[in-house]
Amino acid sequence: MAGYRKLGRPSDQRRAMLRNLVTSFFKSEDGRMMTTETRAKEVRSIAEKMITLAKRGDLHSRRQVLSYVTEEAVVNKLFTDIAPKYAERNGGYTRIIKMGPRRGDAAEVVILELV
Repeated sequence: MAGYRKLGRPSDQRRAMLRNLVTSFFKSEDGRMMTTETRAKEVRSIAEKMITLAKRGDLHSRRQVLSYVTEEAVVNKLFTDIAPKYAERNGGYTRIIKMGPRRGDAAEVVILELV
């Protein structure tokens, strides 16, 4: 067992896709995104780690988040807007809501959102 989902992609493409998904998830105005269930579960684990780092608020954690999230404006939003909302919360910052199968390929579609 690998401990993570391979998502049918080579490792470099998978890493790039997850970085883009995490960045667009934090970039969204309403804090939600629609994607497949397996992608959402991978994005959730990474996003929660990023929020935990942002809650620390020091320079080292900011640089760690910047090494993964691709846009500096998104990192600023994460540190100034998102992380302070979860200061009293120990994990569980996201929720997955199932929407049913997608019409084209019957993949399970979910909404990933910040709690």
